[in-house]
Amino acid sequence: MNAGRGTSIFQNGLVWFGAAVSIAEIQTGIDIAAGGGGSGIDVATAAWAIIAGHLLGGLLLFAVGCIGARLRASAMDCVKLPFGRAGAGLLAALNIVQLLGWTAVMIAQGAEAASALVPRLAFPAASAIIGVLVAAWVFIGLGGVSRINAVAMALLFILTLYLTFNLFTPDVKAAAGESATSFWPIFELSAAMPLSWLPLVADYTKDARRPRLAPAVSAAVYTLVSCWMFAIGVSVGRHFAGEGFAQAILACGAGAAGIFVVVFSTVTTTFLDAYSAGESARSIHAKVPPKLFAVAVTAAGTLVAIFVGMDRYLDFLYLIASVFAPMAAVQVVDWGLRAGARSTGQVAINFIAWLVGLAVYHVALAKGCPVGATLPSMISAAAITALARLTTKH
Repeated sequence: MNAGRGTSIFQNGLVWFGAAVSIAEIQTGIDIAAGGGGSGIDVATAAWAIIAGHLLGGLLLFAVGCIGARLRASAMDCVKLPFGRAGAGLLAALNIVQLLGWTAVMIAQGAEAASALVPRLAFPAASAIIGVLVAAWVFIGLGGVSRINAVAMALLFILTLYLTFNLFTPDVKAAAGESATSFWPIFELSAAMPLSWLPLVADYTKDARRPRLAPAVSAAVYTLVSCWMFAIGVSVGRHFAGEGFAQAILACGAGAAGIFVVVFSTVTTTFLDAYSAGESARSIHAKVPPKLFAVAVTAAGTLVAIFVGMDRYLDFLYLIASVFAPMAAVQVVDWGLRAGARSTGQVAINFIAWLVGLAVYHVALAKGCPVGATLPSMISAAAITALARLTTKH
């Protein structure tokens, strides 16, 4: 797409606002509060950990988005530079799998909340409705969706403000309990959410009219709004221990408005997963029709949501971060040290660096590394990439 006819800064901002206003983000905040003992969680420690994790993820979103905007290439096409066609094909395939998983998770979470808000609406029916709306979003496309989003996001913003005000008021019932709050586990979960968007962000910055500003706006909007959603989740977890977001909405007296928030926030977020699955498939084989593939992923995700349990959500987040955090570290360091050259250069070394980062993440997670798993994984992958690139230069 020509830069002059591409997406505007406003459209890019809407896309990532819609990505961040998500039940998945709120649910992660609820899980953080549950891990800290509900009302006994140290709010200050949790807040700093959430902000720090999101800053790391947001900076990587910005860096990877800049590469896509500079190259005018999709996310997985950008990965071909540091990892070569074969490596990028493997990562694109892994990305499609995680996007299918995200589609299923998002539809399942949205359907559970919707059916809780509307008891007559069965979970399979709610899943099917959300799936159909996501498929419609895919066919409308980014340009059309942005016009619809301008209205939907304004309503979501107002309703989320309402929910925030009510959830943070002191008269809402509080759960009992005390527990120590650890910084690094919360940091890991907070970083994992923006890291899960790394293999998608360039799909939405590659056509930006202002390629220098669009990645910054996208990353900033997502980071700020995602922190906000985490805060809502922590508040729900503190005041409604053992219950979910739907029960909090009902307690706030926002039943009808809550249904709108649940359904449209699910659709606007899941649309990005399905759309990028089509872009990833096209990066593997140019003849794949991306919209049809995206609809197929939506249909498959809907079926998985209906028939497969979603009880391993946090493990899913960690798995995604283990794959794409070291990938992004290699990609950003390789791009920076290559100074924009189109040569793939050290494909084998970059792939080894990614594998080392992947292994370090899982070892650090299993052994309970004092500084978490994300930072050691990224540092090890980045160090190998940088050392090999600098050695090659000399």
